[in-house]
Amino acid sequence: MNIQPHGTPRLTQDTLRPDCANCFALCCTAFGFTRSADFAIDKPPAAECPNLATDFSCTIHNRLRPRGFRGCTVFDCFGAGQSVSQGLFGGISWREDPASQPAMFGAFRVVKQLHEMLWHLAEAHRRTYSPDTAADVQHLRVTLEEEAASGAQAVLQLDVEALHHSTAQLLRTVSEEVRAGYFTDDAGPATRLHAGADLAGAGLRGLQLCGADLRNALLIGADLRSTDLTAVDLLGADLRDARLDDADLAGALFLTQAQVTSARGNGGTRLPPVLARPGHWTD
Repeated sequence: MNIQPHGTPRLTQDTLRPDCANCFALCCTAFGFTRSADFAIDKPPAAECPNLATDFSCTIHNRLRPRGFRGCTVFDCFGAGQSVSQGLFGGISWREDPASQPAMFGAFRVVKQLHEMLWHLAEAHRRTYSPDTAADVQHLRVTLEEEAASGAQAVLQLDVEALHHSTAQLLRTVSEEVRAGYFTDDAGPATRLHAGADLAGAGLRGLQLCGADLRNALLIGADLRSTDLTAVDLLGADLRDARLDDADLAGALFLTQAQVTSARGNGGTRLPPVLARPGHWTD
């Protein structure tokens, strides 16, 4: 991939999606997990999941939730799996070349982060009102795309923290810009609304939360039924088991498929066009 520093980004939210058929099951190998409500077993990093088939498919793919692997159903690599498997490693799997395992798994961990930043920056470019901010976002998108395709060894040497910092600054600028046109109720539960708030199990049903900053908020099991979440910053918010029945998230900021899939909703839940309605939601 030959991207000029001030060129046009090639990766959009529509293309930053997993393509498991062209991935060497990197999410089932590179990362570890601990037995919990999300995983039925312990698995150390860089080890094969026992449910992994020889063709890199999952032997219990259609039964992951009832078998205790809910965490697998909410994972999203933002297209990093196929990018690393087919791009950085030329379609040669870690089974064909066992010596490539450390570099391949390490590169996947990094590229997954880069692609997640690209997902949010694509939205930031679409949502910003400022031409200057839009130009800064586009420049960073091109930079991240170039870094993600720069080769396995170069990827492993990236200063990911610095890239996270630059991305976070731009996302915050866009968030403040979009949310400036809204205000939240100063009474009742809304007084607890702020970035990083602990709102686990909170009763927020039917509230107009437009423009609230819930970045990195803990919303596990929160009741958000029939709630208007337009222009609410949900970057990094934990929505596991949150009730989203009939809620309006169509205009929410920085929402991901993983967040939506970890929550509960119904046919009346409004989602951004780039996100899919999870199969386990009710009609």
